[in-house]
Amino acid sequence: MRSPVPGQSPDGELVSDSTPLLQGAPQAEAAPVCCSARYNLAVLAFFGFFVLYALRVNLSVALVDMVDSNTTLANNRTSKECAEHSASNKVFRNQTGKRYKWDAETQGWILGSFFYGYIITQIPGGYVASKVGGKLLLGFGILGTAVFTLFTPIAADIGVGALIVLRALEGLGEGVTFPAMHAMWSSWAPPLERSKLLSISYAGAQLGTVISLPLSGLICFYMNWTYVFYLFGIVGIIWFVLWIWLVSNTPETHTTISHQEKEYILSSLKNQLSSQKSVPWISMLKSLPLWAIVVAHFSYNWTFYTLLTLLPTYMKEILRFNVQENGILSAVPYFGCWLCMIMSGQVADYLRAKWNFSTVCVRKVFSLIGMIGPAVFLVAAGYIGCDYSLAVAFLTISTTLGGFCSSGFSINHLDIAPSYAGILLGITNTFATIPGMVGPVIAKSLTPENTIREWQTVFWIAAAIDVFGAIFFTLFGKGEVQNWALDDHHGHRH
Repeated sequence: MRSPVPGQSPDGELVSDSTPLLQGAPQAEAAPVCCSARYNLAVLAFFGFFVLYALRVNLSVALVDMVDSNTTLANNRTSKECAEHSASNKVFRNQTGKRYKWDAETQGWILGSFFYGYIITQIPGGYVASKVGGKLLLGFGILGTAVFTLFTPIAADIGVGALIVLRALEGLGEGVTFPAMHAMWSSWAPPLERSKLLSISYAGAQLGTVISLPLSGLICFYMNWTYVFYLFGIVGIIWFVLWIWLVSNTPETHTTISHQEKEYILSSLKNQLSSQKSVPWISMLKSLPLWAIVVAHFSYNWTFYTLLTLLPTYMKEILRFNVQENGILSAVPYFGCWLCMIMSGQVADYLRAKWNFSTVCVRKVFSLIGMIGPAVFLVAAGYIGCDYSLAVAFLTISTTLGGFCSSGFSINHLDIAPSYAGILLGITNTFATIPGMVGPVIAKSLTPENTIREWQTVFWIAAAIDVFGAIFFTLFGKGEVQNWALDDHHGHRH
């Protein structure tokens, strides 16, 4: 594929993290991209994560309409610092959806309950996927979430407790999805195409946010909030049928893959995968490069989840947009992030393949841009007062730059231990889910009066955590397969 690079000893010992990492494997011709099985998998995964995030975020928009504004404190939280931005459209509004008397704290519990389920199934999901493959795990994870979503209106009617339990069950289903996908890519993604393939598949999450936020707002506006859950639930079930029909766990079990592509994928991964049956838990947990990813993942998600769950609230209560505009404007930042993820994946692999940049260099540079950039613009967004266009612009730039992380620490698990990538992602995502549980709660407690100054504090905290994570990953991240992730007898050297 490429000539051997400096930094590798004749017996195949990995002594640097130079780009290809494929020496010693039979050299197979790179298989075409068009109509290939691996890119078909990336596209189907893209739509899977699209559905996943649509199911996750639709509640943050629908909740605004589910709450009776006359009997809740939420109405009193609206700040008077900024002028009302939009003329009232209540004349045209559909009011048939049932309203509930939930105060701000109750709403916080409803939004946060998802993560209590989500955090439980991360590591088990990674472990099961490493043993039996990710196809069924990912498929049924999304199907379960879709089915539970269909029951959201019934649960809300039963009571707030039932809704919280239902959202936690949705979290259980979604918790296995990212580790399962990482486990599948450990068998499917040639090292020099990892950034491209993974950024395509995970970019679906951003586009799901982009489409579902404004679409949920429009559905609430012209129909009523119950249809938000019915529509996205049905789409999830349709996706599940296609996934089960068209996808295989590994290239060897795929029925329509070309011989050339199968050989290309298998030969490119020959040096990287371990045949050990047992998982080296102790060595894994003592690995500093893994903890570098944990810290980066936690730090990045603090900003990401704070914005994901609270951006609609910030738009409504500080900048004072109505729900319909709110949905569209809340989605703009994630559209930027989606574009950035797709482009950064292409650029990252281009730098590694054509310019011979080391893997660790690419991962660290992209993580620095994707964490420090958002921190700067997030803080700036808190200091521009009621300038609506600048606020949206700064929040958009902040979230867009975060897309670089998709080719940074986000896929570093596959660089340091491809055989255990699903388990590693389960570990890092367990820690990275904590911000989703505590971030919005802390943000709500820091903004009792809902003033711009209080929100500045929220943004400063998120930015400081982001910068710390970026520095930690830069100091301790690695780009080569770690010794503990290879066979005991170093079979990769033969």
